[in-house]
Amino acid sequence: MTYTSSGLRTGRRFVSPSPADASDAAATRTPTVEIVIPVYNEERALPGCIRTLHTRLRDELPYPWQITVADNASVDGTLTVAQELAQELPGVGVVHLDRKGRGLALRTVWGASDADIVVYMDVDLSTGLDGLLPLIAPLASGHSDLAIGSRLAPGARTVRGPRREFISRCYNGLIRLTHGARFTDAQCGFKAARTEVLRPLLTKTRDDAWFFDTELLLLAEHNGLRIHEVPVDWVEDVDTRVDVVGTATDDLKGLWRMARLKASGAARVPVPSRPEPAAEHPDAVLAPDAARAQLAWQIGCFVAIGIASTAGQALLYWVLRGWWQPVLANFVSLLVLTLLNTEANRRLTFRYAAPDVGARRAHLSAGALFVLGYLVTSGAVLLFRDAEPGASAAAETLVLAISSVLVTGVRFLVLRLAVFHRRTS
Repeated sequence: MTYTSSGLRTGRRFVSPSPADASDAAATRTPTVEIVIPVYNEERALPGCIRTLHTRLRDELPYPWQITVADNASVDGTLTVAQELAQELPGVGVVHLDRKGRGLALRTVWGASDADIVVYMDVDLSTGLDGLLPLIAPLASGHSDLAIGSRLAPGARTVRGPRREFISRCYNGLIRLTHGARFTDAQCGFKAARTEVLRPLLTKTRDDAWFFDTELLLLAEHNGLRIHEVPVDWVEDVDTRVDVVGTATDDLKGLWRMARLKASGAARVPVPSRPEPAAEHPDAVLAPDAARAQLAWQIGCFVAIGIASTAGQALLYWVLRGWWQPVLANFVSLLVLTLLNTEANRRLTFRYAAPDVGARRAHLSAGALFVLGYLVTSGAVLLFRDAEPGASAAAETLVLAISSVLVTGVRFLVLRLAVFHRRTS
């Protein structure tokens, strides 16, 4: 199987599973799998990777499969080695690209693939191949849309230096902090997707390099796709082509770009939808109707967030009051907690009722609530100071907290009936 530099397929060759596996799947159509290995100047590592992977697939994978080596404009003998392997081993193909970039290679090959499931892994095989079948199986069954190997999920085992460990944990923590992501490991080179849901996402991806993984996962999660995580065994290979500093800089730029894309609503793509959950048992005792259950969830979340916000504002006000006058201390503390409160309610309270509401709309719509809250709480504190000129900062803080509770009730009504009204109803 060969490709042109533009990624167009000129041949196709899947290797069928063993007869025993094939007979087990005879009752239903067996999905096909294409595994992509992006490489750049990997003439040393490529033969061992392809031979090892080929043997495992031939002996263990119960789905028709093929391997594609995606050469990212290598300047050594990588392309020649890949072509020799393709001639020697059935089910191995090569695509050559004229430009570098792992993201570019995956977008090109995955976008042209006619397999039902596409996979990619790093050429160093740092991720243990025992995780390959658990990665593919949830996609083959239709249970999940994407699957990722995770070095940070419970049960994962890694062998790597403290520097890589620290950078990985910081980066994934930053993704969760800035985007509310629920996946644990964005950059592990071990991922798979159902082609049906992947193609719409690829039309929105822009990164050609290492941020492509994170970009794809953020788009998938933003569009409500189900991401399955597989705890993996991972052993660091120090012979790497990754420029850590340059990659980190590009990743930060990419996170900012994705935040703007999601906030503008442009990150939404028409992905295949799943049916709503339904009880399998004919005599199941179901929960209350969705509207009542949703309201109970919203009230519970909003109260919990409101309590935390009120306590946080009171604490921040009390700290700032030691340096600033009441009006300024209240302004800063209320501004900070309003932003945090709005984002928490968008991600938790109204997450299921209004998943399409982006950060920009939520914060702009809630901006008027900041003005209301500031006027009410500042007015309450100033009136209290006029009535009790010698009152302590602690007493002022109590008045501020009580007035904030009243504002919180109004805030819930406005968010539910105005900001999220159309989607909630």
